[in-house]
Amino acid sequence: MSFFESVYEGILLTSLWEWIAVFTGIVYVILAALRNNLCWFFAIASSGIYVYLCADGKLYIESVLQVFYVVMAIVGWFSWRKQANVDSQELDASLGLSSSKNDVKTWPISYHLYNLAISGGVAFILGFCFDTFTDQANPYADAFTTVFSLAATFMVVRKVLENWIYWIVIDLVSIFLYHQRGYSLSAVLYFIFTILAIAGFIAWYKRHKTQTA
Repeated sequence: MSFFESVYEGILLTSLWEWIAVFTGIVYVILAALRNNLCWFFAIASSGIYVYLCADGKLYIESVLQVFYVVMAIVGWFSWRKQANVDSQELDASLGLSSSKNDVKTWPISYHLYNLAISGGVAFILGFCFDTFTDQANPYADAFTTVFSLAATFMVVRKVLENWIYWIVIDLVSIFLYHQRGYSLSAVLYFIFTILAIAGFIAWYKRHKTQTA
């Protein structure tokens, strides 16, 4: 059976809960790309369902990540609402970040190098621990997507342009991860996420260029 045939067969066996999780996940990404605050409600719904699905598929690290997504969605809702009502320069100063009145921000290269070094190290240690002490499936790939998703989610909340580049890489790895565990529809979802992340980057980049013009 070819890869595409196995994906098709997997989709036919998809549960109703996975269908709901996939649909709400797609709506979340579209609304996030449009900088619509309602995106966080759909993020809560999708991630809440994936907490169970990932635990059932022995993707324990991913399941914990989905719990974090629910928490970050709540934080994101309040953060985006606050940014809409408070001068962003004042808000950034209160968080110890660089001051800017721009809606969409960028990080200097040094921030990304620190992030890659720290997140990469944490992902390796986490993958090693779950590979050694649990029956975790694909521990290193799961650890990679989990740790870097935490960093990328924070970047979304702070409206950092480069978050979409992180998501493109994360989504590509997640396609393999979910398909390996029998969640073929979710693998298709992450392919769609990859396309939407590219579109999101383009939309945010145009917005940032307009702000700095």
